[in-house]
Amino acid sequence: MPENISTSRRVWELAWPTIISNLIFTTVGFLHIKIASPMGTSAVAAVTTGHRVFFLIQAVLMGLSVATTAAVARSWGAQDARKAEMVTWTSLAMAVLVGGLLGLPPMLVPEWIVGAFGLDAATTEMAVRFIFWLGVFNIFSALNMMLSTALRATGDVITPLWFLCFSSLFYVICGYLLANGLGILPKLGVEAISLGGGSAAALVTVAFLAVWWRGHFNLKPVRQLKVSLPVARQLVNIGLPSVIEQGFVQLAFLAFFAIVARYGTTAYAAYGIGISLVSFSIVVGFGFGIAAATLVGQQLGAGNAELAMRAGWRGLRMAMAAMLLFSMLMVAFATELATFMIDDEETIRLTAIFISILALCQPLLAVEFAHAGALRGAGDTRFPLIATICGILLGRLIPALIFLALDLSIYWIFMVMVLDYGIKAVLVLHRYRSRKWMQLKVV
Repeated sequence: MPENISTSRRVWELAWPTIISNLIFTTVGFLHIKIASPMGTSAVAAVTTGHRVFFLIQAVLMGLSVATTAAVARSWGAQDARKAEMVTWTSLAMAVLVGGLLGLPPMLVPEWIVGAFGLDAATTEMAVRFIFWLGVFNIFSALNMMLSTALRATGDVITPLWFLCFSSLFYVICGYLLANGLGILPKLGVEAISLGGGSAAALVTVAFLAVWWRGHFNLKPVRQLKVSLPVARQLVNIGLPSVIEQGFVQLAFLAFFAIVARYGTTAYAAYGIGISLVSFSIVVGFGFGIAAATLVGQQLGAGNAELAMRAGWRGLRMAMAAMLLFSMLMVAFATELATFMIDDEETIRLTAIFISILALCQPLLAVEFAHAGALRGAGDTRFPLIATICGILLGRLIPALIFLALDLSIYWIFMVMVLDYGIKAVLVLHRYRSRKWMQLKVV
């Protein structure tokens, strides 16, 4: 019992700052829309488009962050701080390279990128200016993500949270001031949200790196020009499946949106609002997934395979309890939440139904987040990719296309999500119980 209590406490200590971090990140996205909304529908559409481009870029960086978590956690668990620091140093160097390359298309060909969304001329012009500044400051975003990831992998989840709070606060304030103008500051409109916010966040990132460089964190800088090529190859080997997985998820998300759109604007709006509301529950599950990844990696690095196994199960139980609680609250207030978001009776009704359906998926999502996170923490990133592809193709897109061809109601389209998450949960659970992930070598 004491050991279980200790494990639960450690999972919670690692999870809650990550949950808060992601809630802040989600809130900043909502505030971007709020800042743009007085400027008109085109401004809101431009910001929404910019967010979608940002998430596509983040999908690649997320793969590198997953690899960094696995490698740093293993090294830290083995009490090899020097190796963990070299992994961090190499990861930051790769973040500069990858972040710089990913930032080039939004800067050089923003018109081509935005053109793929099929927006009107006014919205396209605003979106082009918005994503240009995303590209300019992308290196700073990449560096912030990798250093935060490395610190979390050692168990320091508070320091990244503090810097995220400062970054998000300045991001919103500076974006708002430049967008609307104040005193001598010009009124720049939509592009100022990414220009002002990005420049403020970049300054916070520089301060973050400076404090790290001066040796004030548990991970110290290596301070050498070269990086470890074997570590870089291992990071690519671990991270590439996650890059493919995230890219596939984003493309599948757009495809499913297109299928829902065939049922009309009301169904499309209900799906979008429902996803936005349920994202808060998803953020909670994601936090426990990061905690499970960190603990599993550290315990495997220390040679404690059984403790790693128990940490994954404990993370699952806590994620399931928290997500079920959130989902019950959302179902209880589904109509009120939908009414707060939109004033349309049919959209409100469909949104409430969609939220209820997603509530059924919460235990399945808990398995996906907790155990897939544990697998990634062990360096097993290929199997979550396989599970994701199987779930989305066999459980979501193909059944949805069949139901659309059969002219079935929108309720059937919503219900395929249960099948999607069910397939992924079964596959991930089977892989976790097999213990094959314990045999993988990392760095």
